[in-house]
Amino acid sequence: MDSVSAIEIKPYPQLPGSRRQLGAEVFGIDLNSMSDSDFETLRSALYHHHVLVVKNQTSTTPKAQYELTKRFDPSAESYGHGRTIDAKRSILHPDLKTIPHQPQVQVIGNGPIASYEGLKNITLKHPHHKTFHKFPVPEEEQEQITRFFRWHIDAALYELNPPRVTTLFAVSVPKGGTQTLRYDDGSGDELTVSLGTTAFVSGYTMYDILSDEDKAFVRSTKVQYAPHPYIWMSNARSLSTGLGMYSDGEELPRSALPEVEEEKIKILPMTWKNPVTGRLALQIHPSAVEKLHLGDGTVVEGLEEVRKICYRLQRPGIAPDLVYAHEWEEGDMVLFNNHGVLHSVVGAFKPDMIRTFRQCNLAASDEPLGPEDEI
Repeated sequence: MDSVSAIEIKPYPQLPGSRRQLGAEVFGIDLNSMSDSDFETLRSALYHHHVLVVKNQTSTTPKAQYELTKRFDPSAESYGHGRTIDAKRSILHPDLKTIPHQPQVQVIGNGPIASYEGLKNITLKHPHHKTFHKFPVPEEEQEQITRFFRWHIDAALYELNPPRVTTLFAVSVPKGGTQTLRYDDGSGDELTVSLGTTAFVSGYTMYDILSDEDKAFVRSTKVQYAPHPYIWMSNARSLSTGLGMYSDGEELPRSALPEVEEEKIKILPMTWKNPVTGRLALQIHPSAVEKLHLGDGTVVEGLEEVRKICYRLQRPGIAPDLVYAHEWEEGDMVLFNNHGVLHSVVGAFKPDMIRTFRQCNLAASDEPLGPEDEI
């Protein structure tokens, strides 16, 4: 008979002047060997707090990380982005290396790695906003000033369903100070963050702070994503907030993409329902949107208009007081509810600064729950 779980969940306190209610630390758990009651406690905590931090997990193997991730969706099997088609043109290609003996787990980070989990003589590259933003921070400021690289949901957004959960494990973390993160959108918004933080915001809060009119709009609207989106957007450039793209006509036409199968194009609800609490999250991958299907049957096809609508709805939800910026330490395992948060890489490392992380997410066995679905 399974024993009662001894796991302790400590939610992060809501700081004075902050509206953020996001994140918790987990104590008393061995991720290499979890009982069913331990897992049920962990699952409930994830869907209530959305970002979970488990410290001092240096013994957690790639196999255990995969098994932990899969436990949230037992029918899921393949890596969340599947097999990379036309890897040279995909904007994701430089960021990931696959562990040979555990192909659902990717290695990400920065710097040269002689050997790790069967990978030999690899060079990892932490994404820098100057490669993706249209107007990057001036070169002379880039050691002190940083940006959100790209707010996103982990998802292929073509053929495969968005993973339910992502796990991120810090193998090695370079020592560094802090940087000032600037939004550079005329708002004056900024944050002080640790070097190489991962930033999270809650899609539930993003929905909750909308007007009643906007809530009704997002509940009845579906988002159509571009086919092969990470190739489609490869020539386009991001806004300075990392929350979507400039509309300069740089997206690749269908004729320049790998073969497109219409039935594999993803049209997903704009709001996704929490499978435990029933709360609604505003979940849009802003860089990959192509069309909006409104509740009255109208289809918004103008890309610039689609992006403006999404930006207006999402921008309040990335305000500085709503951001949880995780300060990484070696041995941290972070789990996040990929159906309820957006996240972004932040910061920049020098080429010789060694940072090694493992990432795992699995293409979900079904689509996210919409606002009318039962839980």
